[in-house]
Amino acid sequence: MSNPKQSTTLPLRRLLPVAILLAAFGLAFALGLHEHFSIDTLREHRAFLKAFVDDQGVFAATAFIALYAVTTMLSLPVGAALTLAGGFLFGLVFGTLYVVVGATLGATAIFVIARSALGDLLRARAGPFIGRMEAGFRENALSYMLVLRLVPLFPFFIVNLVPALLGVPLRSYVVGTFIGIIPGTLVFILAGAGLGSIFDRGGDFTAHSVLTPEILAGLAGLSLLSLLPVVYKRVKARRAAA
Repeated sequence: MSNPKQSTTLPLRRLLPVAILLAAFGLAFALGLHEHFSIDTLREHRAFLKAFVDDQGVFAATAFIALYAVTTMLSLPVGAALTLAGGFLFGLVFGTLYVVVGATLGATAIFVIARSALGDLLRARAGPFIGRMEAGFRENALSYMLVLRLVPLFPFFIVNLVPALLGVPLRSYVVGTFIGIIPGTLVFILAGAGLGSIFDRGGDFTAHSVLTPEILAGLAGLSLLSLLPVVYKRVKARRAAA
């Protein structure tokens, strides 16, 4: 016989991380924290930030990774500005590494929270359709994760949540996220590395100007390549069935 007290407290424990995350998200927006992450802020404090990175070294890198992870976990709309700042402050190689690590950590935290707190509940309410989607997604989880990460068609926080509801294994999620965001990150990091000359000329820069049609076409091409294993499996299965 089940313990009624245990059955009522367990869901509350599972929902607690979600409640804390939503409360932190609301507080961050109420305080306007996201408004401080902009190109203008980077331009205004460039000398201080550069000196801080040069003086603090490992601590500065760790702080940047932690900041990126937290803002990703809270789904604050500051990813583009922070990635540009990573290129400006740390350069191509380390800027890319720190951004990818921070984004992957933050995204993984959301994934784990959503899967443990909401996954079973939403799958039960969605019915058999989500079960069929889940089976297909699990079979080619890494390929689908790469597509979702490579093509910036959907908001980053949506791509963080959906795989958790489709039963994607944690390892496939982490690997797909880490590898899949590298090309897009490189684009912004390269743009950020050139911000110093733009600031010196007094020119204007917007994050929206980074993703040109050519860049988007290149990312779409990479996503198609990541689907090749899925196509191969289906062709092989049809040949075997014939």
